[in-house]
Amino acid sequence: MRQLRGEDALFLYSETGHSSSNITFVHLYDPSTAVGGAVHFKGLLKHVESRLHLSPVFRQRLLRVPFDLDLPYWVEDDRFDLEYHVRHTALPKPGDWRQFCIQASRIHARPLDLSRPLWELYLVEGIDSFLELPPHSFAVLTKIHHAALDPVHGADLITLLHDDSPSMPPPAPPEPWFPEDPPGLVQVLARGVSHNLISPFSLATPLARVARRFAPVVIGSLSEALLRRRKFPVARFNAEVSPHRVFETRRFTLDEFRRIRALVPGATVNDCVFAVCGGALRRYLQAQDELPRQSLVSVAPVSVRSGASGAASEVTLLRVPLGTDIADPIARLRAVRRHTRGDAGMADAVAAKELTDITKHAPAATLARTARLLGAALLGAGRRTPLANCTITNLPGPGVPLYLDGARMTYFSAMMPIADGMGLVFAVTSYDGRIMISPTACREMVPDPEVLAQCIRDSFQEYLALAAPKPVKNPRRVRRSRAVSPARGKAARSAR
Repeated sequence: MRQLRGEDALFLYSETGHSSSNITFVHLYDPSTAVGGAVHFKGLLKHVESRLHLSPVFRQRLLRVPFDLDLPYWVEDDRFDLEYHVRHTALPKPGDWRQFCIQASRIHARPLDLSRPLWELYLVEGIDSFLELPPHSFAVLTKIHHAALDPVHGADLITLLHDDSPSMPPPAPPEPWFPEDPPGLVQVLARGVSHNLISPFSLATPLARVARRFAPVVIGSLSEALLRRRKFPVARFNAEVSPHRVFETRRFTLDEFRRIRALVPGATVNDCVFAVCGGALRRYLQAQDELPRQSLVSVAPVSVRSGASGAASEVTLLRVPLGTDIADPIARLRAVRRHTRGDAGMADAVAAKELTDITKHAPAATLARTARLLGAALLGAGRRTPLANCTITNLPGPGVPLYLDGARMTYFSAMMPIADGMGLVFAVTSYDGRIMISPTACREMVPDPEVLAQCIRDSFQEYLALAAPKPVKNPRRVRRSRAVSPARGKAARSAR
């Protein structure tokens, strides 16, 4: 039995009837490398069953403390049913990409059952009409709650389910598993009372550090005071979201982004991604006649050094203007680089980190009340003042091919949670030399996700055209064009 961290519990407390904290990883597979050239549902069940012992997240559920007197606990589910979590579906004919995105969006939008382990895996067949996919290709959607993504105990579930080679030995028989008895009601209530008694002392350090910067602001409005420090325009994405989601994606190569970053000295691949997304939003809002004069602002998770040595790092939030008010693409990239390199963006990140420190020590009741009143500011969804116009989050994947039950993964992307105040998020994933930019949005805010995806492609192509290398003459043609004597020409032909 282990207890949720405060920052993970925020994702749980911030859920509403139309907004959940699910993350859905999207994978496509080429089964030609698998045994028999195909992967079937029964085989996938056996494969997942053989990996359950690798992470406690697979078979642990949440135990809520009555009245939220304390943070919830992870306890083993004595009613664990693998076939409830691993499911099978197929697209109707013709099974094109648009149908797949709609089906994936519906699966992603449905909330997880909080009384069971917080993950589901869907095998999706019937995608043979996708471009560049061989016959019998399939997709896997892995949905997991954000609170279950524990970097210490809940290792990367995606990596745990995959192998580095298609020719792996058959899975060993599943290890015997005997669930532990969950704690009783009296025990968890006693722990909650004791934790609430000592929480004022553990809160003293982070509160004192924040008070020095925001002395006149009480803790209940601290997050909102921070969010109002910088003004930015309100776009169509900054309203209350519906329960419905849309998803799209576009793929690029890492080498192409490296060529684009050469347009501005010192620019990084991340800077280029920000600029491409800014150009896409500029195109999309221009088509709707809704482009504001001020630049839209994105929020992105970043690592901030902590401790005296600076060796450890923690995740906090960085706000970056996307340059949607700049028509020139190079000037837009230069503006993004100037912000990410300067002190303005990091000041926002450090201030947000100070708020994050409070969540590590605050009582559960305080966290629950803050999440409900402010719409989980750390999640990027302020009900009164949004943290930004959209979110851009980086989910790096492996740089080498991975295999699921022998089938080679050809694509990796993700659908991210959205919430009131910020109904658009770009998931930027990387895998095997490719970068995928995949927007997830509220269906009412972005009813035409394929148009937004095309805007991403057009913005990228604009940068790539500027970064294209100058054509080089064929050296063979250069040599042949030189004037040579007949004797030397005959000798050269003989040598060839």
